[in-house]
Amino acid sequence: MKSIFIIFILLIFVSCKEKLPIIDSFKDSHYRLVNQNREAKIFPSVVKGKVVVVGFIFTNCPDICPLTTNNMRLIQDQLKKEQINERVEFVSISFDPQNDSPDVLKKFAEIRNLDLTNWNFYTGKKETIDSLLLLSRVMAVPTDSTIYNDGKKTYYFTHTDRIQLADAEGQIRKNYPGSKINIEEIINDIKTIIKE
Repeated sequence: MKSIFIIFILLIFVSCKEKLPIIDSFKDSHYRLVNQNREAKIFPSVVKGKVVVVGFIFTNCPDICPLTTNNMRLIQDQLKKEQINERVEFVSISFDPQNDSPDVLKKFAEIRNLDLTNWNFYTGKKETIDSLLLLSRVMAVPTDSTIYNDGKKTYYFTHTDRIQLADAEGQIRKNYPGSKINIEEIINDIKTIIKE
């Protein structure tokens, strides 16, 4: 009898787990973006109905952005193993539209051998990207750049290290440090949202 009572209490505890809070929402926004295939899309309606993992990057980044991108790949791989990948869309948004053209984004993805079946890399007009960053509370400030004698330019941004999770309605549910994300945590959060 005691063991039945314990099981009952555990079931109540598990079923009463709180939903992830709603931090903000993309759902009433209409951001005109262009993906790595030069296809114009309206975000977030292009991913409506799916849980969305959003990363913020620029392709010239030497450290945080490659780590964020690789972590998104690891999330995608784990979701494939658990056979729920088709319920999730991956979005990488460049906050450097001046340099990150669709061709540059495509090359960035190809070099890393990324599966673009449910993953798009987006750029757009600076005003559009700035508005999207503001809503997402992502900071990206250009810092010093150097132009060498051969014309090659190096430049950097001081920026927020961010992966966001949004539900199928376009509501932002959680923020994570993109370069240091706990994969198990976001996988569990994705499952929680899918079950809602």
